[in-house]
Amino acid sequence: MTALLTLLGIVLFAAGILISVALHEMGHMLPAKAFGMKVSQFFVGFGRTVWSTKRGETEYGLKLIPAGGFVRIIGMMPPAKGADPTKVRKANTGPIQSMVENARTADYETIEPEDNGRLFYQKVWWKKLIVMASGPLVNVVIAFVLFGGLFMLYGANVAQTTVATVTDCVIPASQASTDRKCVDTDKVSPAKEAGFQVGDKIVAFNGTAISSWDQLTPLIRANTDKAATIVVERNGQQTTLETHTIINQVPDEAGSDKIVSVGFLGVSPEMKTERQDFGFVVTKMGELTVATVKAIGNFPEKLVGVAKAIGGGERDENSPMSVVGASRVAGEIASNQSLTAGSRIAFLISLLASLNLFLALFNFIPLLPLDGGHMIGAIWEGIRRGFAKLFGRPDPGYVDVAKLLPIAYVAASVIVVMGVLLVIADIVNPIRLFNG
Repeated sequence: MTALLTLLGIVLFAAGILISVALHEMGHMLPAKAFGMKVSQFFVGFGRTVWSTKRGETEYGLKLIPAGGFVRIIGMMPPAKGADPTKVRKANTGPIQSMVENARTADYETIEPEDNGRLFYQKVWWKKLIVMASGPLVNVVIAFVLFGGLFMLYGANVAQTTVATVTDCVIPASQASTDRKCVDTDKVSPAKEAGFQVGDKIVAFNGTAISSWDQLTPLIRANTDKAATIVVERNGQQTTLETHTIINQVPDEAGSDKIVSVGFLGVSPEMKTERQDFGFVVTKMGELTVATVKAIGNFPEKLVGVAKAIGGGERDENSPMSVVGASRVAGEIASNQSLTAGSRIAFLISLLASLNLFLALFNFIPLLPLDGGHMIGAIWEGIRRGFAKLFGRPDPGYVDVAKLLPIAYVAASVIVVMGVLLVIADIVNPIRLFNG
């Protein structure tokens, strides 16, 4: 039964990824067609063609390797200035120039005379911007819909003011992620000294009425090592507990490597799933977007740890994963029968939504071959032409993004290497959410 649930989780998650990819590519294709651009191919996957059919001028199909997809819009690489796009030079003296011109040639292999005016580079800059931005924006919409449905229909875990656990001792932040037990040399936690019990409901902290855990946490942190008077409700009666919080080093936020010194009490809250409103979804999406941007910025640093994990080092549970790793986690969650069916489904939806948000923001990076590279080219074209018109100068024409191809090839190579590194790590030393 466990193996079947694991397989089901992997298959469903993989299907969700492929659907997301198809919708991303459709986000590029539909506005391209609406603006009169020629779209010759729409494929999900890479490698050998498994199935395809032609509708009008566009071939739709599936490829053997289910790892991405593509839409071929004719004319992405503009011809060299003053050159006939159907007669691009095939022989060049320099290797970089040869690389650029060969890419132009490949882009124009299927161009027909009647396609003039329908090529991507010939369109006004804002149309090109919409076509390239619509793909990742679809992923943003998918993430928003998935998170919205999850939070508004199922709910989100909300920390209550009721105590779920009382920490016996103070464990250094460097060892907090381990299962280390308390030893005689550890300091007794302030909560233990004060006499906190599981089930206590915190009513007030140093005279401030407490209505939520989010309100309590900054009060404890700001209290550093000062005296603390906490009123709790226990068995229907209010009890006042006295203690001193202590300064402890903890991560600045969930998944953060930054360590801060703050006040520490030693209690954790009871969690409860509660349905949320639309405002919560918007706020949460904003928080997740900021966190994802930070994660992308820290990606190279995290990748060093992944490389070490391949050699047998400890794999950080907050390290990046490949699609292989995410699928394995999906299978692990689906087969974990200690969780309710609802919580397992909710986790899988959350995982797919998070992946869509990551793919969207990653594609917005202003670097070829990512969508953001073409977007920057379109924006720069609009700026150049706008200034030329404003100051009465000749139209500078389109931006030749083909000149950036050497950089694009380097970036693509780096992305491929990073992807392979993550896949290897997810096979030989995967992230495990549960022991055993």
